[in-house]
Amino acid sequence: MPLYEYRCEGCGEQFEVVQRVSARVEDTTCPHCRAQKATRLMSTFASKIVGDHKPGFTEMKAYDMLNERMDKFKKLPPAWGKRLTPSPENFGPSSTPDPKGSEGTGTS
Repeated sequence: MPLYEYRCEGCGEQFEVVQRVSARVEDTTCPHCRAQKATRLMSTFASKIVGDHKPGFTEMKAYDMLNERMDKFKKLPPAWGKRLTPSPENFGPSSTPDPKGSEGTGTS
């Protein structure tokens, strides 16, 4: 359960109370004057991170996954890009007939 800091509007004293998160401020009684006029104060807290979890670790992991995925996408052809016009070099030897009428390079 968290530790909350309060100030009593009746007597002006500050005090700390260990309460549930669901506890209402209006139900908190001052230990000095027993009035229910406490206001919760904003206070700082300290925390200690134990283990592999570090601030920003999940973000770094997400960016690593994104970069890995983008590297895989670079290898794919464009989905809506233009097709390149095929060049004759990509089709091997020419399949058009020789204009002189001789087939092949030898003479008969």
